[in-house]
Amino acid sequence: MLDGFILLSIGLNLNAVDWTPAGLWLAVIASGLYHGLNPGMGWPLAVSAGLMERNSRALFAALWPLSVGHLLAVLLVILPFALLVAFVEWQRQIQIGASFLVIGFGIFRLVNQRHPRALARIRPTQLGLWSFAVAIAHGAGLMLVPIYLGLCRPDLDKSHQVAGALIHANLGMAVLVSVAHTLAMIAAGGCSAWLVYRYLGLKFVSRSWFNLDVTWAVSLILVGTIALVFGLAD
Repeated sequence: MLDGFILLSIGLNLNAVDWTPAGLWLAVIASGLYHGLNPGMGWPLAVSAGLMERNSRALFAALWPLSVGHLLAVLLVILPFALLVAFVEWQRQIQIGASFLVIGFGIFRLVNQRHPRALARIRPTQLGLWSFAVAIAHGAGLMLVPIYLGLCRPDLDKSHQVAGALIHANLGMAVLVSVAHTLAMIAAGGCSAWLVYRYLGLKFVSRSWFNLDVTWAVSLILVGTIALVFGLAD
């Protein structure tokens, strides 16, 4: 249901003329909650750490590298777009290209649902590296690109004089979007891990485990399609 909420928030605000910042920030937070609730983003590993150490502090300690890895993966995807948006006169083309990129990756994830073998070679002690690799492999940052581009639509003249200021502003926005998304992600994942560890138990996970790979891929395709429609209408 959360992915539908994200898409609804984006759909209501991806307007070629009136971009509502509050709605777009809501989409950033909602996508973070969606990613955090997804067990594939690592919260079961935090539960495992707590159970092995028989200490809840080990659970919360595991959340830090998971959040850092996710944050770095999102920044790696968003920062190049922060630089590209400085080319104001090409903004429409950048938005359309980004939309096709998100759609293409979503189709790829839908067709090929196998997890990269490289992920299996990362040791459980390397949670930060694992979180970074998983977020990259699943396109977590790509889902934020259309939202980010909406927040960075400049109302400036198309001149080279504003390029420097625009780059600075967009880099700051990229970091802010990534941090807000990651905080929401780790909050949702941490709450899920704590509930399973303290109250629900592993039986709940084994009985209620669900695979979000298909939902994730469809979400990417829909987000990219919505962004493409409004990009072409601009």
